[in-house]
Amino acid sequence: MLGIAETVLTTSPAFKENAARALDDQGLQKALGKAKGAFLQRRADAVSRLPEFEELREVGKQIKNHTLAHLDFYLETFAANVERAGGKVHWCATADDARKAVLEICRAAGARTVTKGKSMISEELGINDHLEAHGITPVETDLGEYIIQLRKEHPSHIIAPAFHLNREDWEADFRRAHTDLDPNRVFAERRDILTEARSRLRQKFLAADVGITGANFLVAETGSSVIVTNEGNGDLTQTLPRVHIALASIEKVVPTLEDCVSLLRLLARSATGQDFSVYTTFSTGARREGDLDGPAEYHVVLVDNGRSNMIGTEFQEMLRCIRCAACMNHCPVYGAVGGHAYGWVYPGPMGSVLTPSLIGVDKAGHLPNASTFCGRCESVCPVKIPLPKLMRHWREREYERHLTPATLRSNLGLWAWFAKRPGLYRAATRAAVALLARLGRGKGAFASLPLAGGWTRGRDLPVPQGRTFMAEYARRQREGRP
Repeated sequence: MLGIAETVLTTSPAFKENAARALDDQGLQKALGKAKGAFLQRRADAVSRLPEFEELREVGKQIKNHTLAHLDFYLETFAANVERAGGKVHWCATADDARKAVLEICRAAGARTVTKGKSMISEELGINDHLEAHGITPVETDLGEYIIQLRKEHPSHIIAPAFHLNREDWEADFRRAHTDLDPNRVFAERRDILTEARSRLRQKFLAADVGITGANFLVAETGSSVIVTNEGNGDLTQTLPRVHIALASIEKVVPTLEDCVSLLRLLARSATGQDFSVYTTFSTGARREGDLDGPAEYHVVLVDNGRSNMIGTEFQEMLRCIRCAACMNHCPVYGAVGGHAYGWVYPGPMGSVLTPSLIGVDKAGHLPNASTFCGRCESVCPVKIPLPKLMRHWREREYERHLTPATLRSNLGLWAWFAKRPGLYRAATRAAVALLARLGRGKGAFASLPLAGGWTRGRDLPVPQGRTFMAEYARRQREGRP
């Protein structure tokens, strides 16, 4: 078993403060309001066009479960096939191991400039900061990642890094960063922003000594790494430089090409509402004799960084995740506060389970509590990860380790005492409902209430109407009704 992930800076312990600032950020609220609906509708449309989508979800779940049950075998098979194809695999137990491996490859190549495709694992490892600290310039080539790098921020979404920005933010940052261009130039439409970024990045693609990409999947059968993009930057990143590094965490491996295609059919529909992403690229080894392009060296940096600790635990199901972001696109909490409030690399419901697994519940204990438990995340997950159940497990761990506030623990203890005494519990709830109904007579809801400030500060509390649930249930049972 390997230790907890060595992590880059996290503000997850300050989630409540982060969320409060996000709710007061008018620019962020504008961006969230405009963007989140589009993802939902596109996914719904894509799913409606594929009648077997629900069956495919079960197929995806079983593929990932089978792989995780035999993870050592498939990783060894993958590594052997990478080597057979002329590549090299670097096994990295920790974040520090992975950073060292990447730096050594870059130094051996004499790299001064490194282009990068979008990669959440590189964010987890802090690759950019590590390279810069050693005199190597990393250049993000995904359009969203490019502006995030200009702003010196982290992604706020795992497939749309600049989800939190509005068009005026893009224009202002391009004018600030591209000072050699006409300051009075007009961005008449979004295409103008894209054109300016393309002109900047083209020279970087050509100058790069090393290209770093992530990997959506690793195919054990062939030793291939697979990336999906909609901009083509990933292809330029991994084919133009002399050296290609594919960064991937160990759970990205799948047994066969057929398995990979099944998961690809789920990924794009769940992520962006496309049948398939515009570019789906399989890389297998270095350039061979007769190839017209491709890298002279192909390296796969396989990263554990705490994931093996999840195998065999109640959190193993989280390793099925294929990083589609459907859970966060449908999450009311993420939709209200955005990704940066979560304080680390992975936001939303998937981050609320994965982040405590990687950096510890002592640092990320607020995240599993940042959920309404409405279940939308589980209902749209393409590989059926029971995210609410896993968040409840983290809440249990938090409670067991006495990490929850003392007032919450005492209140839960009081509730448990009553719950173990059904007669007393029913009598107490009847009395409480009757008292609240009397106090709220003539009102629809309480704007404030003693002992309920945590609720009423953000919303009104409806005045109870009628009987308690247990009283109504007993009445219906006596009448023979459900």
